[in-house]
Amino acid sequence: MRTYLLRAIIALIPACMTIPARAQDAAKIVDQYIKAEGGSKTLSKVNTLMLEGTFANRASEKVGTYTLITKQANRYYSEIVDGDRISIEAYNGKSAWHQNADQLGTLVGPEGAQLEAAGQYYNSRLVNAKKNKLGLAFIAHAQVRGKDALQVEVTTSAGLKREIFFDPQTHLIVKEAAMIGGIDEQILYDDYHTQDGVKLPFKIELHRGNDAYDIAIARAVVNGTVGERVFDFPKKSQVQLPDLKALFKEIDENQKAIDNIKEHYAGTRAEEGTEYDKTGKVTKREAKEYTFFYLGGDEISTLISKDGKPLGEEEQKKENEKTQKEIRKHEAKKEVKETKDKENENKDHEDPGIEVFLRVCQFVNPRRERFRGQDVLVFDFEPNPEFKAHKLEEKLVQKLAGVVWIDEKSHDVARLEAYFVGDFKFAGGVLANLQKGTSFVFEQAFINNEVWLPTYAEIHVGVRVLLVKGFKVNAVIRYSDYKRFNVESISTVGKPKDPAETPASPPDKSPRSPEPQ
Repeated sequence: MRTYLLRAIIALIPACMTIPARAQDAAKIVDQYIKAEGGSKTLSKVNTLMLEGTFANRASEKVGTYTLITKQANRYYSEIVDGDRISIEAYNGKSAWHQNADQLGTLVGPEGAQLEAAGQYYNSRLVNAKKNKLGLAFIAHAQVRGKDALQVEVTTSAGLKREIFFDPQTHLIVKEAAMIGGIDEQILYDDYHTQDGVKLPFKIELHRGNDAYDIAIARAVVNGTVGERVFDFPKKSQVQLPDLKALFKEIDENQKAIDNIKEHYAGTRAEEGTEYDKTGKVTKREAKEYTFFYLGGDEISTLISKDGKPLGEEEQKKENEKTQKEIRKHEAKKEVKETKDKENENKDHEDPGIEVFLRVCQFVNPRRERFRGQDVLVFDFEPNPEFKAHKLEEKLVQKLAGVVWIDEKSHDVARLEAYFVGDFKFAGGVLANLQKGTSFVFEQAFINNEVWLPTYAEIHVGVRVLLVKGFKVNAVIRYSDYKRFNVESISTVGKPKDPAETPASPPDKSPRSPEPQ
């Protein structure tokens, strides 16, 4: 034990000679930064921030303008006007978008998530990092412009990372590095001045892709008036929303026909789950692969591998038996539903569907875009503050904001992104509490020119269970290998030829034979 302590002390001596004690503690570094920046009380009251400046592009030597605007809770707008070139990256609290000389459109996937993360980061100012689901981890002692710096990695609840470098003397940020809208971005800060109690940089060196800008901030405004329209899509790109009540009604009514078509398909589903600790460090990874097919619109799945290894014979047999049990349960449920439908055929009876969004949400920024080769209607949604929720599904939807892509021709949802704007409590929070910021993405593809089928899902969950355990989990689900079948009977769906058979698709549903896609 004495030898271990001695070695530990010796190892710390070089660091102690150049950096204050406990500099490796990321939370301590951030606390020092918050105090230097103006204090948590002052920073927490910053609702909006606007920086405006001019620059000379190092490559073209053209003079341009730079604007950065943020607004609580997660709005973000960055604009660079370089001669006749314009580059805008924005997140309006529901969807991410960008504009340049070539295009204007919604950003999806990692590019959209990066802008959402930027909005979260710049508005939090690292105050209450834990509450804002930001993991902090000390990385290393680094050099920025030839001076010592402390590198801290910030990880969002979605697993996105940003590198921040702090001056160990002033405790202010001297550099940031992250991917923004799919482009590598590095920002160096200098010449801090106090503005309305907050220390702000008046010299910014911005490296974005192959471009570099030396920006001189001419105007900084804290808590000025900033309207929501600043972060919205340009008005000229928006279109008139159709009758959403009629559209949603068509989507709901079309669901039965879609479910019938889906029963002609089977495929493979791969799931990857990752758990994180409070610093953003990965504590657990898990991968599973399933084969599946549809019954009544529901996926009937069979596990076939874990962490890249096929199941053993006995374990696969048990999974096949589970599939058979699930089929029998589904058929029994179908019979009960048919009976109830007959009993209620003369009553005003309606299952909750997508139309619940129409009652609970308000819709903004309508636009038409191309998505995966299809023309779609895209619009953002957010809670309607005037709606009083009563049912569970209404209370759930009222906690959501996001963006949806709809194929008006086939009456189905092509993509949906949403996140919780507040905590959602099950059983008053005693059973579980889905935390603010929990988000999900659901995406489909138009298969065989006849039906939208799932291709991708992404879930980022912050949850507290039984008032005790809190954890963050990210899950990515990929669907592939869709095969189409002729279906005349479901009596033997999922029934293997022998106990060891793996149902890579709905096996031997005689008479059921694959067709070319």
